[in-house]
Amino acid sequence: MSNPKKKEKQEKPKNSGGFFATAAILICLAVGWSVFLFIFGDPSNFEGGDNSNQPLPGNYLGLIYKGGYVVPFLLTLFLITMTFAIERYFTINKAKGKGNIQSFVRKVQYHLETENVDEALKECDKQRGSVANVIRATLVKYKKMQTESEMDKDQKVLAIRQEVEEATALELPMLEKNLVILATMGSVATLVALFGTVLGMIKAFAALATAGAPDPVALANGISEALINTALGIGTAAIAIIFYNYFTTKIDNMTYAIDECSFSIANTFAAKHK
Repeated sequence: MSNPKKKEKQEKPKNSGGFFATAAILICLAVGWSVFLFIFGDPSNFEGGDNSNQPLPGNYLGLIYKGGYVVPFLLTLFLITMTFAIERYFTINKAKGKGNIQSFVRKVQYHLETENVDEALKECDKQRGSVANVIRATLVKYKKMQTESEMDKDQKVLAIRQEVEEATALELPMLEKNLVILATMGSVATLVALFGTVLGMIKAFAALATAGAPDPVALANGISEALINTALGIGTAAIAIIFYNYFTTKIDNMTYAIDECSFSIANTFAAKHK
């Protein structure tokens, strides 16, 4: 009976997370196209009030609009990157807990050294977050093993370490969820930008290939389209990679804190109990 309940608890966040990701991507796609058509493509940004004409001098909105129909997809990728970067920022900050992680780990270690497990549990309740959740589950197992009479010391230490692994396995997926989207944006944005760049260069070379004098306007438009797509794609990819590495580093720091504290808990139990 207990296993199905655990499965239900794990499936609900997974499904809700998948729904959030799908909804966010679709909303970003709609917003990206809306911005492209109604803001960048607003007739007031162009000569003669017609978006088929050249953009007004110094009007960057109209200039970006002339990047072609690859631009709204690049805008979508940028919005997706920012949406999931903000979502991960708040999620990981919440998972970190209220106080400094290293300070929290030292307090737990101190209370264990003085054999005051209840105070260590209180520190977990104050800290909250994923790190505190894992340590709390480990301390609960620690306290249970203190009164366990049917197991020898090695079995008790092994039970504590297994509790750490199980608790960590439940918490880490929540921290790493949606990071794959940021990693994907770093690659996809570059490829989409390259596609837009190639389309722009095709138009530029087509203008050069015309009989007689090349069409300077068509040539300039083709080169401009290529460079606009390149700039948007590379900028989005750079932002996605920076955020991905930033969040990965923060998760690694939390994982290290969990490993350090759990190792200390297991060693303390082994040293203080028979």
